[in-house]
Amino acid sequence: MPGAHDAPLEVLLVEDSETDADLMIEALKDGNLSPRVEVVEDGEQALDYLRQQGNFLDARRPDLILLDLYLPRMNGHEVLAAIKQDAGLRRIPVVILTASDNEQAFVQAYDLHANCCVCKPADHDQFALVVPKIERFWLHFVRRA
Repeated sequence: MPGAHDAPLEVLLVEDSETDADLMIEALKDGNLSPRVEVVEDGEQALDYLRQQGNFLDARRPDLILLDLYLPRMNGHEVLAAIKQDAGLRRIPVVILTASDNEQAFVQAYDLHANCCVCKPADHDQFALVVPKIERFWLHFVRRA
């Protein structure tokens, strides 16, 4: 709920495609909430960011994690498992965004307690339609712990 935060809403985007990251950021910035978005490019960076380790000692706790499944160094399923096994991180909502339509990948993500899975939009116009809905639901309507 926007009024419940003194600081801007924080989104961690874990995405190795610069093009997809740019589209996602643009779509988030065009929304009503204009969250602050931090981008990391692989699974190991994501966990370092969340645990405030390495180059991320001053990282802010995100209100939402947007996680691609197919990442270098540590895939999205591994990152999701680590987040949901960590008592300090498990309450952060994790939305899986992937270009894959592999049903088994979604089943595995839900088994690992993903909050939701979304097929990544194919172009700018679709990003502009889908991302504000994700933002509105997870950052506005859902009550966060």
